[in-house]
Amino acid sequence: MIGPRPPGVKQGDRGEPANCGVTAAAQWGMAPRMDAQSTLAERQSAPIGFAEFVALVAALMALGALGIDAMLPALPAIGTELGVGVENQRQFVISAFLLGFGLAQLVHGPLSDRFGRRAVLMPALVTYALANLVAGLSGSFAVLLAARFASGLAVAATRVVTVAMVRDCYAGRPMARVMSLAFMVFMAAPVLAPSLGEVILWFGSWRLIFVMIASAAALVAAWFAWRLPETLRPEARLPLSPARLFAGWRTTLTERASLGYTLASTMLLGALYGFINSVQQVVRALAGDDRYLVPVFIAVAGTMALANLTNSRIVLRLGTRRISHSALVALIALSFTHLAIALAGLETIWTFAVLQALTMGCFGLATANFGAMAMEKMGGIAGTASSVQGFITVTTGAVVGARIGQAFDGTTVPLYTGFAVAGVAALLVVAITERGRLFAPHAG
Repeated sequence: MIGPRPPGVKQGDRGEPANCGVTAAAQWGMAPRMDAQSTLAERQSAPIGFAEFVALVAALMALGALGIDAMLPALPAIGTELGVGVENQRQFVISAFLLGFGLAQLVHGPLSDRFGRRAVLMPALVTYALANLVAGLSGSFAVLLAARFASGLAVAATRVVTVAMVRDCYAGRPMARVMSLAFMVFMAAPVLAPSLGEVILWFGSWRLIFVMIASAAALVAAWFAWRLPETLRPEARLPLSPARLFAGWRTTLTERASLGYTLASTMLLGALYGFINSVQQVVRALAGDDRYLVPVFIAVAGTMALANLTNSRIVLRLGTRRISHSALVALIALSFTHLAIALAGLETIWTFAVLQALTMGCFGLATANFGAMAMEKMGGIAGTASSVQGFITVTTGAVVGARIGQAFDGTTVPLYTGFAVAGVAALLVVAITERGRLFAPHAG
Protein backbone atom coordinates (compact mmCIF):
# COMPACT_ATOMS: atom_id res chain seq x y z
CA MET A 1 0.00 0.00 0.00
CA ILE A 2 1.13 3.55 -0.60
CA GLY A 3 1.04 6.30 1.99
CA PRO A 4 -0.44 9.78 1.86
CA ARG A 5 0.33 11.93 -1.14
CA PRO A 6 3.46 14.04 -0.55
CA PRO A 7 2.85 17.78 -0.14
CA GLY A 8 2.50 19.59 -3.43
CA VAL A 9 1.86 16.45 -5.45
CA LYS A 10 -1.38 16.57 -7.39
CA GLN A 11 -3.62 13.57 -7.76
CA GLY A 12 -3.20 13.00 -11.49
CA ASP A 13 0.58 12.64 -11.23
CA ARG A 14 0.32 10.29 -8.30
CA GLY A 15 -1.65 7.87 -10.44
CA GLU A 16 -4.93 6.27 -9.58
CA PRO A 17 -4.97 3.03 -7.60
CA ALA A 18 -4.50 -0.05 -9.72
CA ASN A 19 -7.19 -2.34 -10.91
CA CYS A 20 -6.30 -5.99 -9.95
CA GLY A 21 -9.86 -6.87 -10.91
CA VAL A 22 -12.17 -3.90 -11.49
CA THR A 23 -15.31 -5.41 -12.98
CA ALA A 24 -15.94 -5.22 -16.68
CA ALA A 25 -19.42 -3.86 -15.96
CA ALA A 26 -17.93 -0.89 -14.12
CA GLN A 27 -15.47 -0.25 -16.94
CA TRP A 28 -17.47 -0.89 -20.07
CA GLY A 29 -20.61 0.33 -21.68
CA MET A 30 -20.15 1.33 -25.25
CA ALA A 31 -16.72 2.64 -24.24
CA PRO A 32 -14.48 2.23 -21.17
CA ARG A 33 -15.03 4.39 -18.13
CA MET A 34 -11.73 6.02 -17.25
CA ASP A 35 -12.59 8.66 -14.62
CA ALA A 36 -10.87 8.73 -11.23
CA GLN A 37 -14.01 7.72 -9.30
CA SER A 38 -14.17 4.36 -11.08
CA THR A 39 -10.75 3.32 -9.77
CA LEU A 40 -10.74 4.53 -6.17
CA ALA A 41 -11.32 1.02 -4.84
CA GLU A 42 -8.46 -0.51 -6.78
CA ARG A 43 -5.60 -1.96 -4.74
CA GLN A 44 -1.83 -1.57 -5.03
CA SER A 45 -0.52 -5.10 -4.50
CA ALA A 46 0.49 -8.25 -6.36
CA PRO A 47 -0.87 -11.78 -5.72
CA ILE A 48 2.63 -13.00 -4.71
CA GLY A 49 5.40 -11.35 -2.73
CA PHE A 50 6.54 -7.99 -4.07
CA ALA A 51 10.17 -9.03 -4.63
CA GLU A 52 9.24 -12.26 -6.42
CA PHE A 53 6.65 -10.45 -8.54
CA VAL A 54 9.25 -7.90 -9.67
CA ALA A 55 11.79 -10.65 -10.35
CA LEU A 56 9.33 -12.73 -12.37
CA VAL A 57 8.20 -9.71 -14.41
CA ALA A 58 11.88 -8.93 -15.07
CA ALA A 59 12.61 -12.53 -16.11
CA LEU A 60 9.69 -12.58 -18.53
CA MET A 61 10.77 -9.28 -20.06
CA ALA A 62 14.38 -10.45 -20.24
CA LEU A 63 13.50 -13.29 -22.62
CA GLY A 64 12.98 -10.78 -25.41
CA ALA A 65 16.25 -9.00 -24.65
CA LEU A 66 18.04 -12.35 -24.54
CA GLY A 67 16.67 -13.14 -27.99
CA ILE A 68 18.23 -9.95 -29.32
CA ASP A 69 21.48 -9.39 -27.46
CA ALA A 70 22.79 -12.95 -27.38
CA MET A 71 22.91 -12.82 -31.19
CA LEU A 72 25.28 -9.87 -31.46
CA PRO A 73 28.63 -11.69 -31.06
CA ALA A 74 27.36 -14.42 -33.42
CA LEU A 75 26.42 -12.22 -36.39
CA PRO A 76 29.75 -12.65 -38.19
CA ALA A 77 29.69 -16.44 -37.69
CA ILE A 78 26.07 -16.64 -38.84
CA GLY A 79 26.88 -14.59 -41.94
CA THR A 80 29.89 -16.76 -42.77
CA GLU A 81 28.11 -20.09 -42.37
CA LEU A 82 24.88 -19.06 -44.13
CA GLY A 83 26.56 -17.12 -46.94
CA VAL A 84 25.64 -13.54 -45.98
CA GLY A 85 28.64 -11.51 -47.11
CA VAL A 86 27.25 -7.98 -46.69
CA GLU A 87 27.64 -6.94 -43.05
CA ASN A 88 24.62 -4.65 -42.95
CA GLN A 89 22.40 -7.52 -44.18
CA ARG A 90 23.32 -9.53 -41.08
CA GLN A 91 21.36 -6.97 -39.09
CA PHE A 92 18.19 -8.57 -40.49
CA VAL A 93 18.63 -11.30 -37.84
CA ILE A 94 17.73 -8.57 -35.33
CA SER A 95 15.20 -6.69 -37.47
CA ALA A 96 13.13 -9.80 -38.31
CA PHE A 97 12.80 -10.58 -34.61
CA LEU A 98 11.78 -7.02 -33.76
CA LEU A 99 9.16 -6.84 -36.52
CA GLY A 100 7.52 -10.03 -35.27
CA PHE A 101 7.79 -8.74 -31.72
CA GLY A 102 5.93 -5.56 -32.65
CA LEU A 103 3.23 -6.97 -34.91
CA ALA A 104 2.03 -9.71 -32.56
CA GLN A 105 1.31 -7.34 -29.73
CA LEU A 106 -1.98 -6.35 -31.36
CA VAL A 107 -3.10 -9.96 -30.90
CA HIS A 108 -1.72 -10.86 -27.47
CA GLY A 109 -3.29 -7.91 -25.67
CA PRO A 110 -6.95 -8.41 -26.59
CA LEU A 111 -6.60 -12.17 -26.08
CA SER A 112 -5.24 -11.61 -22.57
CA ASP A 113 -8.13 -9.26 -21.75
CA ARG A 114 -10.58 -11.96 -22.87
CA PHE A 115 -9.02 -15.23 -21.69
CA GLY A 116 -6.67 -14.06 -18.95
CA ARG A 117 -2.96 -13.43 -18.69
CA ARG A 118 -1.88 -17.03 -18.08
CA ALA A 119 -3.91 -18.49 -20.95
CA VAL A 120 -2.00 -16.29 -23.40
CA LEU A 121 1.47 -16.24 -21.87
CA MET A 122 2.00 -19.98 -21.32
CA PRO A 123 1.43 -21.07 -24.97
CA ALA A 124 3.54 -18.12 -26.12
CA LEU A 125 6.48 -19.19 -23.96
CA VAL A 126 6.30 -22.74 -25.30
CA THR A 127 6.16 -21.45 -28.88
CA TYR A 128 9.12 -19.17 -28.22
CA ALA A 129 11.20 -22.11 -27.04
CA LEU A 130 10.27 -24.20 -30.09
CA ALA A 131 10.94 -21.36 -32.55
CA ASN A 132 14.43 -20.94 -31.13
CA LEU A 133 15.11 -24.64 -31.58
CA VAL A 134 14.06 -24.29 -35.23
CA ALA A 135 16.39 -21.31 -35.60
CA GLY A 136 19.23 -23.40 -34.24
CA LEU A 137 18.60 -26.01 -36.93
CA SER A 138 18.31 -23.51 -39.81
CA GLY A 139 20.11 -24.50 -43.00
CA SER A 140 19.66 -21.18 -44.78
CA PHE A 141 19.48 -17.51 -43.96
CA ALA A 142 15.85 -17.38 -45.12
CA VAL A 143 14.81 -20.16 -42.73
CA LEU A 144 16.70 -18.46 -39.92
CA LEU A 145 14.91 -15.17 -40.57
CA ALA A 146 11.53 -16.94 -40.64
CA ALA A 147 12.29 -18.64 -37.33
CA ARG A 148 13.44 -15.33 -35.86
CA PHE A 149 10.23 -13.65 -37.00
CA ALA A 150 8.19 -16.46 -35.43
CA SER A 151 10.10 -16.24 -32.17
CA GLY A 152 9.44 -12.49 -32.12
CA LEU A 153 5.72 -13.13 -32.64
CA ALA A 154 5.69 -15.49 -29.65
CA VAL A 155 7.84 -13.55 -27.19
CA ALA A 156 5.81 -10.39 -27.82
CA ALA A 157 3.40 -11.80 -25.26
CA THR A 158 6.01 -11.28 -22.55
CA ARG A 159 5.98 -7.56 -23.23
CA VAL A 160 2.21 -7.11 -23.49
CA VAL A 161 1.06 -9.48 -20.78
CA THR A 162 3.66 -8.47 -18.20
CA VAL A 163 2.76 -4.79 -18.57
CA ALA A 164 -0.91 -5.72 -18.29
CA MET A 165 -0.21 -7.82 -15.17
CA VAL A 166 1.66 -4.95 -13.55
CA ARG A 167 -1.17 -2.56 -14.47
CA ASP A 168 -3.67 -5.07 -13.06
CA CYS A 169 -2.12 -4.44 -9.66
CA TYR A 170 -0.40 -1.03 -9.75
CA ALA A 171 -0.83 2.40 -11.36
CA GLY A 172 0.85 5.78 -11.61
CA ARG A 173 3.97 6.27 -9.52
CA PRO A 174 3.76 2.84 -7.85
CA MET A 175 3.58 1.25 -11.30
CA ALA A 176 6.60 3.30 -12.38
CA ARG A 177 8.42 2.03 -9.29
CA VAL A 178 7.59 -1.61 -10.08
CA MET A 179 8.64 -1.19 -13.71
CA SER A 180 11.87 0.54 -12.69
CA LEU A 181 12.80 -2.28 -10.33
CA ALA A 182 11.86 -4.84 -12.99
CA PHE A 183 13.98 -3.01 -15.57
CA MET A 184 16.86 -2.95 -13.10
CA VAL A 185 16.78 -6.74 -12.79
CA PHE A 186 15.96 -7.09 -16.49
CA MET A 187 19.19 -5.23 -17.32
CA ALA A 188 21.08 -8.39 -16.40
CA ALA A 189 20.02 -9.75 -19.79
CA PRO A 190 21.87 -7.17 -21.93
CA VAL A 191 24.91 -7.57 -19.66
CA LEU A 192 24.95 -11.36 -19.66
CA ALA A 193 23.53 -12.17 -23.10
CA PRO A 194 26.49 -11.03 -25.25
CA SER A 195 28.85 -12.65 -22.75
CA LEU A 196 26.92 -15.92 -22.90
CA GLY A 197 26.86 -15.75 -26.67
CA GLU A 198 30.60 -15.15 -26.78
CA VAL A 199 31.33 -18.01 -24.36
CA ILE A 200 29.17 -20.37 -26.42
CA LEU A 201 31.12 -19.39 -29.54
CA TRP A 202 34.36 -20.29 -27.79
CA PHE A 203 33.16 -23.86 -27.22
CA GLY A 204 30.72 -24.51 -30.04
CA SER A 205 28.54 -23.26 -32.85
CA TRP A 206 26.31 -20.20 -32.91
CA ARG A 207 23.44 -22.68 -33.11
CA LEU A 208 23.88 -23.48 -29.42
CA ILE A 209 22.92 -19.90 -28.59
CA PHE A 210 19.39 -20.68 -29.72
CA VAL A 211 19.37 -23.81 -27.56
CA MET A 212 20.34 -21.64 -24.59
CA ILE A 213 17.49 -19.21 -25.30
CA ALA A 214 15.01 -22.09 -25.62
CA SER A 215 16.18 -23.51 -22.29
CA ALA A 216 15.79 -20.12 -20.59
CA ALA A 217 12.26 -19.81 -21.96
CA ALA A 218 11.36 -23.25 -20.58
CA LEU A 219 12.70 -22.38 -17.11
CA VAL A 220 10.84 -19.06 -16.93
CA ALA A 221 7.65 -20.75 -18.17
CA ALA A 222 7.90 -23.30 -15.35
CA TRP A 223 8.43 -20.55 -12.76
CA PHE A 224 5.50 -18.54 -14.08
CA ALA A 225 3.18 -21.57 -14.21
CA TRP A 226 4.11 -22.65 -10.68
CA ARG A 227 4.06 -19.35 -8.81
CA LEU A 228 1.95 -16.61 -10.37
CA PRO A 229 -1.84 -16.99 -10.31
CA GLU A 230 -4.12 -15.17 -12.71
CA THR A 231 -4.10 -11.40 -12.05
CA LEU A 232 -7.20 -10.68 -14.14
CA ARG A 233 -10.35 -11.68 -12.25
CA PRO A 234 -13.08 -13.46 -14.22
CA GLU A 235 -15.54 -10.59 -13.79
CA ALA A 236 -12.99 -8.16 -15.29
CA ARG A 237 -12.58 -10.08 -18.54
CA LEU A 238 -13.73 -8.32 -21.67
CA PRO A 239 -15.51 -9.72 -24.74
CA LEU A 240 -13.46 -10.48 -27.81
CA SER A 241 -15.56 -8.61 -30.34
CA PRO A 242 -14.81 -6.06 -33.08
CA ALA A 243 -16.85 -3.40 -31.25
CA ARG A 244 -14.91 -3.90 -28.03
CA LEU A 245 -11.55 -3.98 -29.82
CA PHE A 246 -12.26 -0.82 -31.77
CA ALA A 247 -13.47 0.90 -28.60
CA GLY A 248 -10.28 -0.11 -26.79
CA TRP A 249 -8.06 0.98 -29.66
CA ARG A 250 -9.92 4.27 -29.91
CA THR A 251 -9.55 4.93 -26.20
CA THR A 252 -5.84 4.11 -26.27
CA LEU A 253 -5.20 6.32 -29.29
CA THR A 254 -7.34 9.27 -28.22
CA GLU A 255 -6.49 9.56 -24.52
CA ARG A 256 -3.90 12.36 -24.48
CA ALA A 257 -1.25 10.86 -22.18
CA SER A 258 -1.58 7.38 -23.69
CA LEU A 259 -1.00 8.58 -27.24
CA GLY A 260 1.57 11.24 -26.42
CA TYR A 261 3.84 9.13 -24.25
CA THR A 262 3.51 6.16 -26.59
CA LEU A 263 4.77 8.30 -29.48
CA ALA A 264 7.59 9.74 -27.37
CA SER A 265 8.64 6.22 -26.32
CA THR A 266 8.52 5.12 -29.97
CA MET A 267 11.05 7.74 -31.01
CA LEU A 268 13.48 6.86 -28.23
CA LEU A 269 13.04 3.14 -28.86
CA GLY A 270 13.90 3.67 -32.53
CA ALA A 271 17.22 5.18 -31.47
CA LEU A 272 17.83 2.26 -29.10
CA TYR A 273 17.17 -0.28 -31.86
CA GLY A 274 19.53 1.64 -34.12
CA PHE A 275 22.20 1.17 -31.46
CA ILE A 276 21.45 -2.55 -31.10
CA ASN A 277 21.49 -3.10 -34.86
CA SER A 278 24.84 -1.43 -35.42
CA VAL A 279 26.77 -1.75 -32.15
CA GLN A 280 28.75 -4.82 -33.23
CA GLN A 281 29.94 -3.02 -36.37
CA VAL A 282 30.61 0.21 -34.46
CA VAL A 283 32.79 -1.57 -31.90
CA ARG A 284 34.72 -3.36 -34.62
CA ALA A 285 35.23 -0.09 -36.53
CA LEU A 286 36.44 1.80 -33.44
CA ALA A 287 38.49 -0.93 -31.76
CA GLY A 288 39.53 -3.12 -34.67
CA ASP A 289 37.89 -6.29 -33.29
CA ASP A 290 34.91 -7.47 -31.24
CA ARG A 291 36.61 -7.89 -27.87
CA TYR A 292 35.20 -4.61 -26.56
CA LEU A 293 31.58 -5.53 -27.36
CA VAL A 294 30.85 -7.13 -23.99
CA PRO A 295 32.46 -4.32 -21.92
CA VAL A 296 30.45 -1.75 -23.89
CA PHE A 297 27.24 -3.65 -23.14
CA ILE A 298 28.16 -3.93 -19.47
CA ALA A 299 28.69 -0.16 -19.30
CA VAL A 300 25.43 0.60 -21.11
CA ALA A 301 23.27 -1.92 -19.26
CA GLY A 302 24.88 -1.11 -15.91
CA THR A 303 24.07 2.57 -16.30
CA MET A 304 20.48 1.78 -17.29
CA ALA A 305 20.13 -0.52 -14.27
CA LEU A 306 21.45 2.20 -11.97
CA ALA A 307 19.06 4.71 -13.54
CA ASN A 308 16.09 2.42 -12.95
CA LEU A 309 17.14 1.71 -9.35
CA THR A 310 17.39 5.45 -8.77
CA ASN A 311 13.99 6.01 -10.37
CA SER A 312 12.37 3.38 -8.17
CA ARG A 313 13.60 5.22 -5.09
CA ILE A 314 12.75 8.78 -6.07
CA VAL A 315 9.66 8.51 -8.29
CA LEU A 316 7.15 8.48 -5.41
CA ARG A 317 8.65 11.73 -4.14
CA LEU A 318 9.55 13.61 -7.32
CA GLY A 319 6.96 12.29 -9.75
CA THR A 320 7.09 10.69 -13.17
CA ARG A 321 6.98 13.93 -15.14
CA ARG A 322 9.75 15.78 -13.38
CA ILE A 323 12.11 12.82 -13.68
CA SER A 324 11.32 11.76 -17.25
CA HIS A 325 11.24 15.25 -18.73
CA SER A 326 14.58 16.14 -17.13
CA ALA A 327 16.09 12.86 -18.35
CA LEU A 328 14.86 13.54 -21.89
CA VAL A 329 16.50 16.98 -21.95
CA ALA A 330 19.75 15.43 -20.70
CA LEU A 331 19.54 12.71 -23.37
CA ILE A 332 19.22 15.36 -26.09
CA ALA A 333 22.23 17.28 -24.75
CA LEU A 334 24.35 14.13 -24.60
CA SER A 335 23.28 13.07 -28.10
CA PHE A 336 24.29 16.40 -29.66
CA THR A 337 27.59 16.34 -27.74
CA HIS A 338 28.29 12.84 -29.03
CA LEU A 339 27.31 13.80 -32.57
CA ALA A 340 29.71 16.77 -32.46
CA ILE A 341 32.55 14.48 -31.36
CA ALA A 342 31.74 12.04 -34.16
CA LEU A 343 31.57 14.79 -36.80
CA ALA A 344 34.91 16.16 -35.61
CA GLY A 345 36.51 12.73 -36.11
CA LEU A 346 37.39 12.45 -32.41
CA GLU A 347 35.37 9.33 -31.63
CA THR A 348 37.19 6.51 -29.85
CA ILE A 349 35.98 3.32 -28.22
CA TRP A 350 36.22 5.14 -24.87
CA THR A 351 34.17 8.20 -25.83
CA PHE A 352 31.65 5.86 -27.44
CA ALA A 353 31.30 3.66 -24.33
CA VAL A 354 31.13 6.50 -21.79
CA LEU A 355 28.76 8.80 -23.67
CA GLN A 356 26.54 5.93 -24.84
CA ALA A 357 26.29 4.65 -21.27
CA LEU A 358 25.26 8.08 -19.98
CA THR A 359 22.75 8.48 -22.81
CA MET A 360 21.17 5.12 -22.06
CA GLY A 361 20.92 5.99 -18.38
CA CYS A 362 18.77 8.95 -19.43
CA PHE A 363 16.85 6.63 -21.76
CA GLY A 364 16.05 4.35 -18.83
CA LEU A 365 14.81 7.19 -16.63
CA ALA A 366 12.64 8.57 -19.42
CA THR A 367 11.05 5.42 -20.85
CA ALA A 368 10.19 3.68 -17.56
CA ASN A 369 8.14 6.72 -16.58
CA PHE A 370 6.74 7.29 -20.08
CA GLY A 371 5.35 3.77 -20.01
CA ALA A 372 3.69 4.26 -16.63
CA MET A 373 2.13 7.55 -17.72
CA ALA A 374 0.88 6.04 -20.98
CA MET A 375 -0.90 3.29 -18.99
CA GLU A 376 -2.11 5.54 -16.16
CA LYS A 377 -5.76 5.70 -17.29
CA MET A 378 -5.84 2.37 -19.09
CA GLY A 379 -6.60 0.13 -16.10
CA GLY A 380 -9.89 -1.18 -17.49
CA ILE A 381 -8.32 -2.23 -20.81
CA ALA A 382 -4.77 -2.94 -19.70
CA GLY A 383 -4.14 -5.80 -22.14
CA THR A 384 -5.59 -4.05 -25.17
CA ALA A 385 -3.93 -0.74 -24.34
CA SER A 386 -0.58 -2.40 -23.74
CA SER A 387 -0.88 -4.23 -27.05
CA VAL A 388 -1.65 -1.08 -29.04
CA GLN A 389 1.09 0.89 -27.33
CA GLY A 390 3.54 -1.97 -27.78
CA PHE A 391 2.63 -2.42 -31.43
CA ILE A 392 3.30 1.24 -32.15
CA THR A 393 6.50 1.54 -30.14
CA VAL A 394 8.15 -1.72 -31.19
CA THR A 395 7.06 -1.91 -34.83
CA THR A 396 7.75 1.72 -35.65
CA GLY A 397 10.85 1.66 -33.48
CA ALA A 398 12.11 -1.42 -35.32
CA VAL A 399 11.66 0.28 -38.69
CA VAL A 400 13.42 3.44 -37.49
CA GLY A 401 16.15 1.38 -35.86
CA ALA A 402 16.66 -0.66 -39.03
CA ARG A 403 16.98 2.55 -41.04
CA ILE A 404 19.58 3.90 -38.60
CA GLY A 405 21.45 0.61 -38.64
CA GLN A 406 21.47 0.35 -42.43
CA ALA A 407 22.94 3.87 -42.60
CA PHE A 408 26.09 2.68 -40.82
CA ASP A 409 29.07 4.01 -42.76
CA GLY A 410 32.01 3.08 -40.56
CA THR A 411 31.41 6.00 -38.16
CA THR A 412 28.98 6.79 -35.37
CA VAL A 413 27.57 9.84 -37.17
CA PRO A 414 24.39 8.05 -38.42
CA LEU A 415 23.75 6.58 -34.99
CA TYR A 416 23.99 9.85 -33.09
CA THR A 417 22.16 11.79 -35.74
CA GLY A 418 19.37 9.30 -35.05
CA PHE A 419 19.60 9.79 -31.27
CA ALA A 420 19.60 13.59 -31.56
CA VAL A 421 16.64 13.69 -33.95
CA ALA A 422 14.69 11.14 -31.92
CA GLY A 423 15.29 13.04 -28.69
CA VAL A 424 14.16 16.38 -30.09
CA ALA A 425 11.07 14.80 -31.69
CA ALA A 426 10.19 13.08 -28.38
CA LEU A 427 10.52 16.37 -26.49
CA LEU A 428 8.21 18.11 -28.95
CA VAL A 429 5.59 15.39 -28.56
CA VAL A 430 5.86 15.54 -24.76
CA ALA A 431 5.49 19.32 -24.82
CA ILE A 432 2.35 19.04 -26.95
CA THR A 433 0.98 16.27 -24.71
CA GLU A 434 1.50 18.38 -21.59
CA ARG A 435 0.30 21.57 -23.32
CA GLY A 436 3.70 23.15 -22.80
CA ARG A 437 3.83 22.46 -19.07
CA LEU A 438 6.93 20.34 -18.60
CA PHE A 439 8.53 18.96 -15.41
CA ALA A 440 5.48 19.67 -13.20
CA PRO A 441 2.89 17.24 -11.75
CA HIS A 442 -0.22 16.87 -13.87
CA ALA A 443 -3.47 18.28 -12.57
CA GLY A 444 -5.54 15.33 -13.82
